[in-house]
Amino acid sequence: MHNNQTFADIFRASGISRRDFLKFCSLTSVYLGLSPSMVPKMVQAMETKPRTPVIWLHGLECTCCSESFIRSSHPTIEDIIFNMISLDYDDVLSAAAGHQLEDVRRKIMQEYKGKYILAVEGNASTKDDGVYCMVGGDSFLNTLKETAADAAAIIAWGACASYGCVQNADPNPTGAAPISEIIKNKPIVNVPGCPPISEVMTGVVAHFHTFGTLPELDRMGRPKAFYNTRIHDKCYRRAFYDAGMFVRSFDDEATRKGWCLYKMGCKGPTTYNACSKIQWNGGVSFPIGSGHPCIGCSEPNFWDKGPFYERLAEVSFLGTDSNADRIGVIAVGAAAAGAAAHAAVTAVKKAKAGNDSEEKA
Repeated sequence: MHNNQTFADIFRASGISRRDFLKFCSLTSVYLGLSPSMVPKMVQAMETKPRTPVIWLHGLECTCCSESFIRSSHPTIEDIIFNMISLDYDDVLSAAAGHQLEDVRRKIMQEYKGKYILAVEGNASTKDDGVYCMVGGDSFLNTLKETAADAAAIIAWGACASYGCVQNADPNPTGAAPISEIIKNKPIVNVPGCPPISEVMTGVVAHFHTFGTLPELDRMGRPKAFYNTRIHDKCYRRAFYDAGMFVRSFDDEATRKGWCLYKMGCKGPTTYNACSKIQWNGGVSFPIGSGHPCIGCSEPNFWDKGPFYERLAEVSFLGTDSNADRIGVIAVGAAAAGAAAHAAVTAVKKAKAGNDSEEKA
């Protein structure tokens, strides 16, 4: 472990130029919604502060959060990202295993008491003393409580750790519970999604590393910088929604034209996330861009909110109580009203012109 190294040291050792280092800091501050005046503070922190120790635990989950994390599109490669946060314990990515790795976890807890971040991917089984998820001969529930005791803060990665996800869905046979229901005395930031966007994940860590605190959170415990707008509000298909132009079958002409997926079950109008702004895999695309409706994976209990391909019953439209069924009618009605008004004005002008001609005669 080399936690005395700074992030800037890692960049230099890897042959990354200072220009790219400054670019990284600037991009990260933009993702976090910070003002330009905060960029120098982020640069100073990256140049002077030792790397932040992170213990990354895995409970009931599918590892998709880790898969997303290592694909950050910042101007870094995977090992730079890991070196930045000094990820010394991760039972999925570590070469060591079993009791040897558990000894590493306890050593970090002792040497960096009150200073390390606890990152949790997945949730904990609480039924039957947590027997449905075991780590090193002990329940994950006990491991979570033990590791959280001396953590500076906790990051709940993904829908599983944040809200419970599929394991927590009805009837929840293992008693799976999100981290916030188990740990009550530590600051926790929820970074939901199945999985979360990689830049969102690295951005949260960068904020803590820079300022020593978690970013500003919304009422659901999510970082506001990334979860403050609905996917629907920034979606490039929004214009089709407003015009009442919807895909009604995955193989129809509207699909090929990229019309709105709302009637195919898209949950974008009720889902808060940065998918439509940051997108995935270096800004290549996101589910809606790939032709699939949003399933609302960054919202609580999304598994229990009905079929993914069933449209929402009611969605507010531009602050009114209009819904998608009325939007098309409104659009057509407005067009018809405009045509009628145009025809009426034309008729009045013709009538007036005729009267003027008669008066002159």
